[in-house]
Formats: sequence, structure tokens, C-alpha cells
Amino acid sequence: MRTVTIEEHVLNPAVARASAATAQQLSPYWGVAFDPASGLPYTPSPDVLCDLDEGRIADMDKHGISMQVLSNLSTQQVPADVAADLVRSANDTLAAAVRRHPSRFAAFAALPTTVPGAAAAELERCVGDLGFVGTMIMGRTEGEFLSAERFDPILRTAARLSVPIYLHPALPTRVTSADNYEAGLDPVVAARFATAAWGWHNETGIHFLHLVLSGVFDRYPDLQVILGHWGEMVPWFLYRLDEALPPRATKLERTIGDYVRQNSYYTPAGMFTEPHLRFCVDVLGTDRLIYAVDYPFVGNDGAVDFLLGADLPEAVKEDIAHRNAERLLGVSVLG
Repeated sequence: MRTVTIEEHVLNPAVARASAATAQQLSPYWGVAFDPASGLPYTPSPDVLCDLDEGRIADMDKHGISMQVLSNLSTQQVPADVAADLVRSANDTLAAAVRRHPSRFAAFAALPTTVPGAAAAELERCVGDLGFVGTMIMGRTEGEFLSAERFDPILRTAARLSVPIYLHPALPTRVTSADNYEAGLDPVVAARFATAAWGWHNETGIHFLHLVLSGVFDRYPDLQVILGHWGEMVPWFLYRLDEALPPRATKLERTIGDYVRQNSYYTPAGMFTEPHLRFCVDVLGTDRLIYAVDYPFVGNDGAVDFLLGADLPEAVKEDIAHRNAERLLGVSVLG
């Protein structure tokens, strides 16, 4: 079975250095919680994160992954004075990897969101000149949701180009982290609670709902957003959201559930759990389910076996494995 995975990460060393100070301000325990020496989950070595050639492809081959859609980490934390040039260079590095391995890699554009006009121009360049298939945006920028007016050029460009935005978790804002997660807890526990265990999934679900409630999808009715980790908690409260926030309260054109089902896609992002799959298929269906591993924070091993063993018709498994991605992203997977 051909398998495309679309939340597969790359660390650009220059971006990592430039974003380190901001990341430390947002969460002083970040380095402790995600130290590769800790032995905890989701702590790959920098060498694995940076690899764009033989090692990555060998691991894909070993575990039956046909294509990865690559994305750069941490660009939302790059300071504005260096963001445009640094992110452009990071995208060029991904583009070179795609050119070297065109049947194995595609790419999402990183954007210098601290400079929204430059971000919109970079998205245009990446899609038009480099053949990228969308963008991945990781959390808030300088504490602001993507629905803020300053970011409208990014939304407008994505809608015009008909490419999706993968809204990915990131560090919670410092005040949220301090007030809701860190107080009284061991630093490692606090940092993990605020990020991979709970916090950044909650934050990403809130971020998407803020896009909905601020009217983004009424302005751009064809804009598509991808949510990892089984929809970042949103499906579990969808009926409650529709009941508590009907259109007569929101003044929106549709219900929240309609926006979720018509303007978002979702992925497992390495959470290979049968109850989540059953629930999301029941609530959201399979037409908008695309596969993702979250490599290398989660390993490729077991990813294909999980889908093969799912209690779904074979045609639906093929949709999830590659056809839904092909339709949304325009990627072509050999098989």
C-alpha cells in the first residue's frame, strides 16, 4: 500500500539557533523536557532531525512509507529582523532535498510569520517557484493567533493559491504556561504537561476555533486547515461547541461543526490508537483523514501496520494512506 505521511519534521540548525532565545522565554523547561538524553518519548537526536537523505529514506523504506511531506521546525520563534532571510534559506534547503528525491519527499513552506508581508511573499514563492504543497504554521506568533488582522495576507495568499495550512502545536505562551501548567510541578513534568502531553494540543484546538469564531472561513470559504493528533481535541467537544455557540450567538454563516467538516482535515500524527480512530471516523468521516507519523518524534515503525489492521474497508484505507493526500496536496506517489 502506498503511504504518504504529512507531519514529518526537519530541524534547520540556523533556525534552531535563531529561535532558541524565544523558545526559552516561552518555556524555561523546554530543553529539559525534550533532551535526547532523557530517554523520554519524542526526543530524537539532532542528527536524525537534520537528516534529509539516506538515513531518513532508509527508515521510510524499512517501514513502508512511500513519501514524506517535510516541514521545518520553530520558524514562528525567529526574530523579525532575521526571519525573512533565514526562513527563505531553510525552505531552499527543503526544496533541494525534494529535488534530490522527488518521488520520496514533498514539502510544506515555513513562513517568517513575525513579518506577515514577507511570510505571504514567501508562501507565494514556495508554492509558485519551488512546488511546495502548502504551509505549516506552528502556534501563535508573538502571542497572537493567526486570525489577527496582521496575518490576513498569509490567509489570503493560502486561499488564493488553494493550498492548506497545517496548524501545528507549539510552545504555549509564557503566561499560559506559567499559570496553567508549571505551578508546583517538577520541571520535566510541567514542561511535558504544557506541551506534548496536553497543553499544546489544547492550544492548537483553541487556535483553530479562534479562526472559526473570528470569521476567517466566512472571508475565505475555501481555505483549508489541517489539524494533527486526531483534530487537536476539537472532535471530542464538537457537539458541545455547536450547542453552546450556535450561529445566532456567533453571527457566523455556518455552525462550528460545518466549518470543521468543510474547512479542516485531520491526521493521527503518530497517535496510533484505535479508539481515537473509531471516534473521529464516526464524527468526521474518512474523506478528510490523511496519514501522518510525526517523524522523527514518533518512529515510522508500526505506522503502516496500524492502518492495515484498522477495521475499515480496503478502499477507505487506500484513501487514508495516500488518495486523500493526493487530492488535497496534488502530490504524486509512485506505486
